[in-house]
Amino acid sequence: MVRTADTGTSEADAVFVRRVIAVARERVFDAWLDPASLARWMTPCPGWTATARVDPRVGGSFCITMIDRDRATEHSGEYLLIERPSRLSFTWISVHTDDRPTVVTVEFHSHGEGTELVLTHRKLPPAQANAHREGWTEIVRQFTATLTGVA
Repeated sequence: MVRTADTGTSEADAVFVRRVIAVARERVFDAWLDPASLARWMTPCPGWTATARVDPRVGGSFCITMIDRDRATEHSGEYLLIERPSRLSFTWISVHTDDRPTVVTVEFHSHGEGTELVLTHRKLPPAQANAHREGWTEIVRQFTATLTGVA
């Protein structure tokens, strides 16, 4: 059974998404650094596809391309912090951040037999915060469905 507690509140330049996932913390953490895993769920809308390349080390880079029919949007960044299985932080750069680096931090807290995931995206252009809140909320929903096998 999937137990969720979504919140998608935002400040002027930040987005917060929280969800409880009935999966062990190590597995939830590892899925964020695995390119095959990222390609399955790292899209802001159902029906989109993605490709992912990662160099999962502090200072390593990643590139995720989200594809919607005839349009592809590249998101890239650098890993700032990798503390398995509790925290991951990376820059996030795309046309939707005005090609400026923003910072995403994902925390993984033990929650019973599962994991509470807390995603914070900071330094967003204020006009982009709502779109990122909606996108990250959907990405976390798809992530949960992929890991648990529950749509």
